[in-house]
Order: sequence, then C-alpha cells, then structure tokens
Amino acid sequence: MYTKKFDQLTYKDVDIAGGKGASLGEMTQAKTPVPPGFVVLAGAFDRFLEETDLGVEIDAIIKKVRSNDINSVEEASEKIRDLIGDAEFPKDIAEEIRAEFKKLKTEFVAVRSSATAEDSSVASWAGELESYLNVTEKNLLESVKKCWSSLFTPRAIFYRFEKNLHDKKVSVAVVVQKMVQSDVSGICFTVHPVTQDKNQMIIEAGYGLGEAIVGGMITPDSYVIDKKDFSIMDINISCQQKKIVKSGKGTKEMIVKKEDQEKQKMSGKQIIDLAKICTNIEKHYKKPQDIEFALEKNKIYITQSRPITTL
Repeated sequence: MYTKKFDQLTYKDVDIAGGKGASLGEMTQAKTPVPPGFVVLAGAFDRFLEETDLGVEIDAIIKKVRSNDINSVEEASEKIRDLIGDAEFPKDIAEEIRAEFKKLKTEFVAVRSSATAEDSSVASWAGELESYLNVTEKNLLESVKKCWSSLFTPRAIFYRFEKNLHDKKVSVAVVVQKMVQSDVSGICFTVHPVTQDKNQMIIEAGYGLGEAIVGGMITPDSYVIDKKDFSIMDINISCQQKKIVKSGKGTKEMIVKKEDQEKQKMSGKQIIDLAKICTNIEKHYKKPQDIEFALEKNKIYITQSRPITTL
C-alpha cells in the first residue's frame, strides 16, 4: 500500500506522510472541514529511487556539492531533477494513485510535497518544497514526480547543508487533495505574531487562491479577534487589484473588479466562524498554529495547519 486517505492518518504518521500529510490526517480525524484527499506515502518515493537505482546516483551528486558555491548547488539540482523526471514511474504505484484519484470524484486536485523531516524539531521544510494547483488526471503522475524532485531544488539543497541534514535520510510524501476554487483565502495565526498576545488571533484574507498572499503578490486584509469572546477588535481593509485564479491546467493573474477592490474580503460572521474553527485546531494541537484556509461558495475549508515555529 503506497497511499493512505486522510482519515487513515494522524499526527503520529509524519515519518510516512510528512508534516503536511500527517496534519491533514489529524485534522480530518478531528472533524475539521478539510477538503478530501490522500497521501502518496514516502515509501513510494523510496521504492522509486531503489527500483531506478537513482538513490546511489543522487547521493554521489550531493556529496560533490560545495554548499557555498551557488553554481555547484544549481548544477546538482538540475542533474538530480532531470534524472527523476526521466525515470520510469513504477506501474503498480501509478495504478494505485490513479485509483485513489478517481475516488475523489473531482476534475482538479492540489498536489503538494510533504517532507518527512517537515515540521519536526530539527527543521521545518515548510516553503522549501513545491506545490502544484489545478492538476488533472492527465498530469497527476508528472506532478507527483515534480514534488518528489523538489526535495532537490537549489533552495532545498542549501537548506539541507544549513541544517546539517545532507547525510541524513530525508524522504518526501505527496499530498493529493481536492482543489478548492477559493473566492477568498488566507492565513490565520492563532497567536498574534507581532504582539505575541495569546488571547488574540489574526486572520489575513484576500481574493482568489492563497498563493497570492503566500507569494507576497498582494497585501491582504487583516482582522484581529479576541479569542476569549470572539469579538473582532480590529479590521484593516487593503485595496486588492489582482488575484490568482484557476485557468486551464494552471493558474493566472486576474484584475479584481473595480467595485470589489476596496471591499472587506470576509464578512463579520465568516471571520468569527473561521476564528472558532482555528481555536479548535489550536486546542487540539495544544500549541499555536499557522493555518491556511479557503472560502468557496461561502463554505470554509482548512487546507493546512502547522505549529508556529517563531514564537
């Protein structure tokens, strides 16, 4: 078995499902509104490396890397990613992934890397690896492979050396999740990241897909909520002129309608409903969380939660 549905996983499965996969499993078990999906377990990647004999080649390339030389890192990354891209996908694993995809009964999925070293105390790989949005059955396997090979982007290779992980075994699982075509999306920090006040949370929200906020393309609205009584203490509305939306096989930038640019992105009720969900997630994990959410047709979905590592 090289895949597991979210409801078959818990936070204890980081070693097979990676930080992201384990967290989505844990939240699904806790009845959080997570879009359905499954994880291609790290064992699939390990077997792929073994079967293609790539493991040995990759180790040899990594050993030659001079981490203080950007060209050396980029060259190694390109070589390794090409090797993974060109290698044959194990047939039985491919069949299992396709079968699970069909069960989701959706045309589009988000495919995200989930490193097995992710969100551990040694290192947080969040943001180091790649994600692909609006993936269809046709480019599903290719996207899984790209997630595998993103363990070897120049950034991820640097990160290994910086955290002294280049001699340790790091593997990668891949999350395949029903795509939410969000009207509004964003991030919630269950503890105010600036004042570090544990009784306040902050929600940042913008139109379209969350990549616009994560990638720094837009300045989101921000709402500060009192966690004791869920009153909204502060609302800061930002003018948003562009958003990222689904387009064909991928995404595209789009201009926000003039009359919507200055509007508040979430209603008071939506802010409070989301704050309650995020408080429950924090209580469940017993530590402050950095949570990604999406709103589609007025329904709230949680797409990721991880501990806030900077407090």
